Amino acid sequence: MMSAGFELQKAVFAKLAGDAQVLALLGGARIYNDVPRGARLPYVTIGESTMRDWSTDSEGGHEHFLSILVWSRANGEREVHQILSAIEVALDGTALSLPGFRLVNLRHEFSEIRREADGETSRGLMRLRAVTEPV
Repeated sequence: MMSAGFELQKAVFAKLAGDAQVLALLGGARIYNDVPRGARLPYVTIGESTMRDWSTDSEGGHEHFLSILVWSRANGEREVHQILSAIEVALDGTALSLPGFRLVNLRHEFSEIRREADGETSRGLMRLRAVTEPV
């Protein structure tokens, strides 16, 4: 049985991994679900996701919240802002192919940037909201 949440995550990963602007800002294909030991910064990780029932009386569906994280040790927050912006351009409102499901919409909900406790690493968080229906 296919999972709408997993299919969405795979499609988002593939979209980012194929986006020239995102890759240029990262300095290569540094998009991970599981960060390899010794990975160079900056990089992007697919973070937590939440899926809940969004069905009606006649139609099935799910609402998804997916987190995308940007990690950087550049001075200031400029690099994180640039990468978050490129990710938003690549994903907000885009049509993604999800085997077994139809993506009704994919929208940027919010972004935030924080300095991590080490005082050197900045973390950008983007939260996306999507709605899917089975086909």
